[in-house]
Amino acid sequence: MTDTKNATLTIDGENYDLPIHSPSAGPDVLDITKLYAQAGVFTFDPGFTSTASCESSITFIAGGKGELLYRGYPIDQLAEKSSYLEVCYLLLNGELPTTAQLEEFTHTVTNHTMLHDQMNNLFRGFRRDAHPMAIMCGVVGALSAFYHDSADITDEKQREIASIRMIAKIPTIAAYAFKYSVGQPFVYPDNNLDYASNFLRMCFAVPAEDYVVNPILSKAMDRIFTLHADHEQNASTSTVRLAGSSGANPFACIAAGIACLWGPAHGGANEACLNMLREIGTVDRIPEYIARAKDKSDPFRLMGFGHRVYKNFDPRATVMKESADEVLDLLGIEDNETLKVAKALEKIALEDPYFVEKKLYPNVDFYSGIILDAMGFPTSMFTPIFALSRTVGWIAQWKEMIGDPKLKIGRPRQLYTGATNRDYVDMAER
Repeated sequence: MTDTKNATLTIDGENYDLPIHSPSAGPDVLDITKLYAQAGVFTFDPGFTSTASCESSITFIAGGKGELLYRGYPIDQLAEKSSYLEVCYLLLNGELPTTAQLEEFTHTVTNHTMLHDQMNNLFRGFRRDAHPMAIMCGVVGALSAFYHDSADITDEKQREIASIRMIAKIPTIAAYAFKYSVGQPFVYPDNNLDYASNFLRMCFAVPAEDYVVNPILSKAMDRIFTLHADHEQNASTSTVRLAGSSGANPFACIAAGIACLWGPAHGGANEACLNMLREIGTVDRIPEYIARAKDKSDPFRLMGFGHRVYKNFDPRATVMKESADEVLDLLGIEDNETLKVAKALEKIALEDPYFVEKKLYPNVDFYSGIILDAMGFPTSMFTPIFALSRTVGWIAQWKEMIGDPKLKIGRPRQLYTGATNRDYVDMAER
């Protein structure tokens, strides 16, 4: 980051010089750190859509160009050539690993996948119909009650141990939440399997019979993990950073991120997309819903199309579409009505002038929902899988924040519009 110029702000005849920082990529940033101290005013930016909340070197999004970079590497290259655990190493350490480094990292993660046996009692404390995200919020937050030796954020070694533990254990927690919700026994991790295959086995294997993971499904799962690993300063990542700025332990911070991700406007988008496809029901009803989507007076919105950040196309969607085609071809799913609706909608979105003009292309949520549904996951598991994928991004962002010498506890300001000072009125006089 370099300061190349200043901006002058004039308030009531007084001039205030504000430095402008130039990043390695992206727009320049106006530094208002000292604005309140010097001028006695705040800035107003609901949703923080024009505010840089931190300095980061992890992930960069160029929405206008449809570009997503992890530590400078394009997401399509990583999804095609890399693996999720290699991407985890990259996000955590800033560089791609050597063969030896990746082997050591993979071995370490693989050997931390088991949960403390007493944690099984936590799952059984939830109602059987509890949403898996509710279970994940509770269990991840409870990790700090079981792993006291990695909760001290001032100890760099403990921060590393906590990071590995969360990456290793989150698939087990997500799979257990799924198993509990469907009334099946827990399946323990298998250290002979890769990260994605192990997760699929824990979700779909049963003690009564053997289960062999199909490599195409494992590859698709690994890609889903990779494509969702990090996404700059989104709502859940900002939540993790805000919680972490208070000095909270890392397990509590990740639990906060999971809670934020649960919102339908964030991590629940692929679940909402599939629910929408099922609501449409059959291909012949698509024109009705397209008309509703074009009608500004109708509250209906097409889920899984367009993106708040990407203005041309979602670079993750291209890769996800390829995986979707592979998975659906493998499973031979042709008569599924929901899939037929999805395929027809996809064609319309790529050709209809209304969609093309407004850049309402199918996004990553559209394709990931189709893949997960085809694999056999209920919609209630879509967001937990998103949380699993994003955990490494949250951890990388949290570690970067903790190591920042300029770290301050988050304290957003407000534009107060309530009552001013008034005297208390006794009950009898009201």
